[in-house]
Amino acid sequence: MRNLSLFAVHFLWFTSLAAGIELNADSSRDSKVHTAVTHRSPVDLAISPDQEWLVTVNETSDSASLIRVNDGQVVDELSVGSHPADVMFTPDGNKVLITSSWSGELTVAAIKDQKLTAEAVVQIGYQPCGIAITSSGDRAFVGLAAAGQVAEVDLKTASLTRRIAVGHWPRYLTLTPDDQRLAVGLGGEGKIAVLDTESGETLYDEPLASGINLGHMLTSKDGKYAYFTWMVYRNNPIDVGNLRRGWILASRIGRVRLDGPSYREAISLDVPRKAVADPHGIVISADEKRMIASAAGTHELLVYRLPDTPFVGTGGPGDLIDRGLENDRDRFDRIPVGGRPMGMQMTDNQTVYVANYLRDSVQIVDLASKEIVGEIELGESPKQSLVDQGREIFYDGTRSMDQWYSCHSCHQNGGVNSRPMDTMNDGTVRTFKTVLPLFDVAKTAPWTWHGWQDDLTEAMHKSITSTMLGEEPSAKDKHALIAYLKTLSRPPNPFRNDYELAESIDRGRALFHSSKTACADCHNGPHFTDGQVHDVGLGSADDAYEGYNTPSLIGTYQKVRWLHSGRAKTLERVVNELHSPEKVSGTDKLSEQESADLITYLKSL
Repeated sequence: MRNLSLFAVHFLWFTSLAAGIELNADSSRDSKVHTAVTHRSPVDLAISPDQEWLVTVNETSDSASLIRVNDGQVVDELSVGSHPADVMFTPDGNKVLITSSWSGELTVAAIKDQKLTAEAVVQIGYQPCGIAITSSGDRAFVGLAAAGQVAEVDLKTASLTRRIAVGHWPRYLTLTPDDQRLAVGLGGEGKIAVLDTESGETLYDEPLASGINLGHMLTSKDGKYAYFTWMVYRNNPIDVGNLRRGWILASRIGRVRLDGPSYREAISLDVPRKAVADPHGIVISADEKRMIASAAGTHELLVYRLPDTPFVGTGGPGDLIDRGLENDRDRFDRIPVGGRPMGMQMTDNQTVYVANYLRDSVQIVDLASKEIVGEIELGESPKQSLVDQGREIFYDGTRSMDQWYSCHSCHQNGGVNSRPMDTMNDGTVRTFKTVLPLFDVAKTAPWTWHGWQDDLTEAMHKSITSTMLGEEPSAKDKHALIAYLKTLSRPPNPFRNDYELAESIDRGRALFHSSKTACADCHNGPHFTDGQVHDVGLGSADDAYEGYNTPSLIGTYQKVRWLHSGRAKTLERVVNELHSPEKVSGTDKLSEQESADLITYLKSL
């Protein structure tokens, strides 16, 4: 395990980040087969080009497991940075790249003597996630979700070479075979951006109407398309009719052209009365006859016959699955795997390896028999606790009517979403509000934007029965869900310790607490909320309640929409226009420098 203190880790992270250098692997990275009884929670896996080795990245144990493919033995486990998110082998199989989102690291590892060894740790910061590696294996591109950038890393020198601004929440990405174009999924904007890798210029982008929760991406063998999973949120009231028509939340697989702008094409995944929740991973067989997606919320793999899968562009793909797919099990089928299937890889055109988050395992699925033919446990898991039960409920789409969506669908890993939603929580229709994060939820009563809910157990009940139209939860279910929510940790704020921002943060802090802005009058205490309802002139005639519950400002940097309605898409508009000091407190307008400093401080919270 790590020998560095948390302070030392943060110091090394931000110092090296600012200096633009890398850290070599040291004794803070242990390589051994862990015997501790703990959850691993694998989110992704990669198989070496020679198909001898498989590596998983395990979110809750901050580790990577090395598995010998021929006998399914876990032979090593390497401690990596906090919250690993993605893993990939270089084309020659000599290196393994691992991103650790919360510690802002890219680990460059190698397999030597059946050990997974960290050779370098590149500090790139700002919540790195998906990886794309050039065909030569000399460069990697990494999505930086918090910064709205893509990092380029020189793998020969293990150093950060540049950051490319792309847009909000660039988590996953994929390269063309000639390395000239990079497709990036922008989950915070609901679109795919296609970049020129040499210049870093965004050549074009393809919007995904009402798109949220973009998942894994991959490129077709000919380099023509980038395939990906995503969900759609429609601005319709939550009722049985709209839900069953696919008019609230629905799931898709899409593709965009990489050789030039063209309207995206897509298929609908949802079957009437038995929908698909939270699609995430996607793989295509080497012969391109099969396409497989993992449906994390409904605990299954979706298998398609790719050549005649009916992708539809303009005007499509419709709200529910194409009837031709629904009625032909060779063209489309569902393989239940349980747990929470996430990242996948394929071998021999019919064997799928699945990283299953909730089962702490790698499952081996045979497409010919459509069965699980093997399961590799990553280690001994603890006996199921109340928190574990709550975690399962949180990620379970079958808790909603006809299994359309889960708690996670709106609160990604406990955080926020990119669109205002009408959850019917205030009893009104079509009063859309931004999704509030669930971190510290038990400490920030009352709840909802209007603050009318003061019983957290009742709030859980209402969310499942009203927002999700699900069956009545048991008292134990509600208790378990609250127990899990109490364990949710916020990602470390990557802006907080950036020394280049220190002076601006200090000035912004003083301004925040000054009488000029009066921000701290309402946003105070450890969670930057007074738990009171205030009317600051931002309401609308449709609101059923007067005033708004003061939202916490912690984690502001993660948002892409602000205020209850989400009508502010930048913090600049919040502090200079809609919620400016002169409107709220009747004081003078902020200067350009004051505005910049206040925004920098808010992003550091």
